[in-house]
Amino acid sequence: MESYRPGDVVLLSFPFVDVAGVKRRPALVLLDTGDEDVIVARVTSQAARGPFDVELVDWRQAGLLLPSVVRVHKVATLEKRLVERRLGMLTSKDWERVRTAIRDLWKF
Repeated sequence: MESYRPGDVVLLSFPFVDVAGVKRRPALVLLDTGDEDVIVARVTSQAARGPFDVELVDWRQAGLLLPSVVRVHKVATLEKRLVERRLGMLTSKDWERVRTAIRDLWKF
């Protein structure tokens, strides 16, 4: 089974929560659990709407076709078989901004 690194951007079949079906979309790998799962955050081309939406400065280097936002509060644990392919990887600058937003999100 393929392994992924935190910061990888992948294309996967993201399951809908409320209906049967999936949507192909990019996602950011947060953690490869070492088994058959991967923990990802949603990536969208929609405008940032809140403090937990991180705009990617170097979106082209991440393999994305459009300016994009990582929604660090939209996280899912998915089976690796849903990953179609690796698109790219975040630059260290973008990855650090995502990590900061995650730390801010989980501050208790």
